[in-house]
Amino acid sequence: MTILSTRALNRATLARQHLLARTTAPVETAVAHLCGLQAQEPHEPFTGLWSRLHAFAPARLDQALTDRHVVRTHLMRRTVHLVTGDDALAWRARHDTMLRQRVMATYRRELADIDPDEVAAAGRAVMADQQPRTMSALVQALQDRWPGPPRRALGELLVAALIPMAQLPPRGLWQTKAGVRNLPLATWLGQDPAPLPDDASDPVGQQLVRRYLAAYGPAATADIRAWSGLAGLPAAVKAIRDELVTFRDERGRELLDLPDAPRPSPDTPAPVRFLPAFDNAILGYRDRSRIIDDAHLGLSVAGQRAVLVDGRVAGTWTVHDQRLSVTPLRPLSPQEQEAVGEEAHNLATFLDQGISRVEMTAAPDTVG
Repeated sequence: MTILSTRALNRATLARQHLLARTTAPVETAVAHLCGLQAQEPHEPFTGLWSRLHAFAPARLDQALTDRHVVRTHLMRRTVHLVTGDDALAWRARHDTMLRQRVMATYRRELADIDPDEVAAAGRAVMADQQPRTMSALVQALQDRWPGPPRRALGELLVAALIPMAQLPPRGLWQTKAGVRNLPLATWLGQDPAPLPDDASDPVGQQLVRRYLAAYGPAATADIRAWSGLAGLPAAVKAIRDELVTFRDERGRELLDLPDAPRPSPDTPAPVRFLPAFDNAILGYRDRSRIIDDAHLGLSVAGQRAVLVDGRVAGTWTVHDQRLSVTPLRPLSPQEQEAVGEEAHNLATFLDQGISRVEMTAAPDTVG
């Protein structure tokens, strides 16, 4: 079986993620290909798309949100993702059990004495008037029936698990600060989420595996599970295994992939790219060694924004007091510093936040 080096996997990931070369695809097409962008920080997807799309204009994403072609909703890993409306409707039922289990596990004590099905029915009845509500307002409408659970616990159960919700604009629009107003996906998109099939088939799970590999492969089943948060996908993998090709990584793990998906040469040059917080190019794997060193794994889950140099996380970046600051995680060569500085200036222009200075802090001599 062919062994793919870490560098070969890195270049495959960059190619699939449009980080090796920016794409001219429309916003909705790019969001679909990426299987969504993690978006609990509402403005981070703009940077993610800027790093991936040629001549990306924020107004294009704003338009896609207001036209309901893309939507903000809880999905993979119980996090808010920006996904296409079609994917939200197709995938939501496949995630329902996971979403409920994760909220119930997080608030095990607080929600121990409630019946989630009763809460769901009552919440849907409140939302039947088709009026957007904050989580607090929805909980307030149910407070007389369930006065015991903390408002936060009951609210998260309702909006993140029991009722498929969309977070409405202006939340998530460019340079706009707005709180979360929720409306059922069925109301916002004019169509009920697709139900799971009555038989044991899992077409949605099989589609998820194919779509994940197209955007993240080659990858192990553990990577698929880490990205999706779903435990039941091995059955979907088994059902389509004959369609796939297999490799091994340098750690001996079996990797699955689509036969015709791009796997560039490990020697392919990789440009500097600036990633937003919680970017799935990093978080979309159980084993993230293809793109980030083990010593820096904590950065990816802490929400620090990453700088890719030669395809790997080599620094972090922040914007504060009209300064865009880059902090390297390793010494950079003069050529690398120049490339990082050039892309940082491009990013500063894109962000349009009055950034007057781009600076680079001293790289640490050693990384602990």
